[in-house]
Amino acid sequence: MPQTLSTSKGTHRRGLMRGSACAAVLTVLSALPASATEMTLNLASMNDPFGAAMAKLAPTIKDKTGVDIKVDIMNYGELMTKTTADFVGDTGGYDIVTMDNVLTGQYATSGQVIDLKQLIEKDKDELDLDDIYPAVMNSLGGYGDMQVAFPFSGYANVLVYRTDIFKDAGLEAPKTMQELMADAIKVTDRDKSQYGWVANGQKGPAVAQDWMQYNAQLGGSILGEDGMPAINSDANVASLAVYKEFFDKAAPPGAVDYDWGGREESFRQGISATMQTWSVGAAAYGNPEQSKVVGKFAVVLAPPGEGLAPKYGIGGWGLSINKDISDDRQAAAWSVIKYLVSKEGQKELALLGAGGYIRKSTLADPELLEKYPFQPVIAESFEHGDGDYRPRIPEYPEIQDILGTAVNAVLAGNADPKAALDDAQAKAEELF
Repeated sequence: MPQTLSTSKGTHRRGLMRGSACAAVLTVLSALPASATEMTLNLASMNDPFGAAMAKLAPTIKDKTGVDIKVDIMNYGELMTKTTADFVGDTGGYDIVTMDNVLTGQYATSGQVIDLKQLIEKDKDELDLDDIYPAVMNSLGGYGDMQVAFPFSGYANVLVYRTDIFKDAGLEAPKTMQELMADAIKVTDRDKSQYGWVANGQKGPAVAQDWMQYNAQLGGSILGEDGMPAINSDANVASLAVYKEFFDKAAPPGAVDYDWGGREESFRQGISATMQTWSVGAAAYGNPEQSKVVGKFAVVLAPPGEGLAPKYGIGGWGLSINKDISDDRQAAAWSVIKYLVSKEGQKELALLGAGGYIRKSTLADPELLEKYPFQPVIAESFEHGDGDYRPRIPEYPEIQDILGTAVNAVLAGNADPKAALDDAQAKAEELF
């Protein structure tokens, strides 16, 4: 679970963040030449495809900005542990940190990264903000009147399915969650080790995050209209029962222990016929070095529950600047971020298989469309997307941990949905 950042110095630090620190960075920026003073910055990166892409792009980044970057690529747990230790210890070991969008509230209230609002305003023309999807701009770093990260790699929740299996079964792409379940059950053939569906079941962040997307599509919500926990609502209990039924009737054996990697591998290796997933993985399905389903898959919009409006989830990562580094390093970090989020930088990352998007121009680029024909699905998801179905509040990590235990217990057969969510509700209420 992502560790909670220390907030003991939050109020004091937020004041610095909004005032002298940003002013100092602006002063340094104005003194720098177009190519920043040469130095090496440390960048903490999640091991999503953009990590390797940034590492490959490092020579170009140096050529464009004068700044070397050392990309430290880590899994989710290691990233949370190392960056939290760096922030809490005020060591300034990492200059730039990739921030999971669900941690926006936590980053905003901890005061351990700088507020980018003034820098963005200064360079708004260069950044071409109108080209960035508003929902992505907000959900990948916006919080109240702050911008604690600049969106860098946005993901859309999409449905991928095996076109060959569906065609043989006389099926079309499912338009509702109910159709998805019926189709998944129909194409499941355990004797042939063919399964109709796969999702995360592993205890912790993996199952919590996957179920929350299904929950939103089925009309549920983790918070009520008053902003308080509503985990054991009737809609949430019903959606967890649906999630459990998917696992029981259509998922591969052992899926209760799958995280993102296991889920993705299940689809790439041809074991599972459908999967809701982040769009970042889509590039790999057509790569013969990684996939056995090349030419036999399609990417479509995530289906809502019957009679419900579509709920297109947005997730992904932003880039934050550590508050504990010197002003000149902050200025250099901002120059690196500006290149990575630029039209040129975003296209280069996409060509390298980074898999994330923030710009309308990137998703409409003819060269990229030829390489990744599923990009229009991502564009439509971003136009109407929701980045808050997983509540981006300071308490999110604890809520995720509570849900990750409760949902996994249901899938493993150790609790029923109502009892599990009643218990989760009681624990969540203590946080508030």
